[in-house]
Amino acid sequence: MRKVILHYHLFKNAGTSLDAALKENFSEENGEWVTKEFPGQPAKNREELKQWIIDNPQAKCFSSHTALFPVPEIEDIKIIPVIFYRHPIDRMASAYSFEKKQGGNGFGPVLARNTSLAGYIETRLSLGYDRQCRDFHAHRLATMFGEKQGDEATRTKMAIESLPFVGLVEKYSESLERLEALLVSECFDDIKLKPVEKNVSRGIKKTIDEKLAEIKEQLGDEVFSKLVAANEIDLNIWENLNNG
Repeated sequence: MRKVILHYHLFKNAGTSLDAALKENFSEENGEWVTKEFPGQPAKNREELKQWIIDNPQAKCFSSHTALFPVPEIEDIKIIPVIFYRHPIDRMASAYSFEKKQGGNGFGPVLARNTSLAGYIETRLSLGYDRQCRDFHAHRLATMFGEKQGDEATRTKMAIESLPFVGLVEKYSESLERLEALLVSECFDDIKLKPVEKNVSRGIKKTIDEKLAEIKEQLGDEVFSKLVAANEIDLNIWENLNNG
C-alpha cells in the first residue's frame, strides 16, 4: 500500500517550519513534497484534495493551508494526517504581527497595517463569519464530522481523539520527535525531522505565560476578556493537549 503524509498547514501554527523539516526528507524538485490550495466550498475542496493525491503518484508529502477534513479515503493509499495546534491567543498576536509586515491588499494585512492589535482583534471579532480570532482551530477541526454528530466543541474533541498525530507549537521539538516516531512506524524508515525555525514573526524565547501577559497589557482587560470568551473551545483543547 502507498503511504503519504498530508500536512494540514494552519496559519501561524509552525507550518512553514514543519514544511522546511519535511523538505529536508522529501525533494520538492522531484515532486516528492508538493503543495496546493483549494476552494472554500467544502464539497469541491474535498473532491479536489482527493484528486490531487491521486494525480501525484510520485509525491510522498502533501501540504495545504486550505485542505478541509475529513482525511480523504482512497483505495490502496494510506494517508497520514499531520496538524499542529497553538495557544489561540498567542497565535492571534503572531497572525497580527505577520500580517502587519505583509504586503498586499488582503483584508487581514490592510487591517493589521492600519490598526493596533486591539483594533485588529475587535474588528475581526465583530465579523460573525470571520474565524481568525474566534475558535480558529475548532472551526477547522470540526469539519472532520458532520453537524448531526454534535456541536462544534464536541466535533473538535472527536477530531483530536481520532487523529493519529496532533503537534503542539509550544512543545515543537518534542512534537517533532513524536511525529518522526510515528512516520518511522509507517515505513518512512530514514526520515529525520530537525527543528527549523521559519517564518517566525515574534520572539520565541519567552514562555507562554510571559507572552499572554504582554498581550493582555496591549489589549486591556475588556478586549482580553472578550477574546478569552470567544476562544473557549480552542483554549480548553489547548489545555488538554498541553497537559496530556
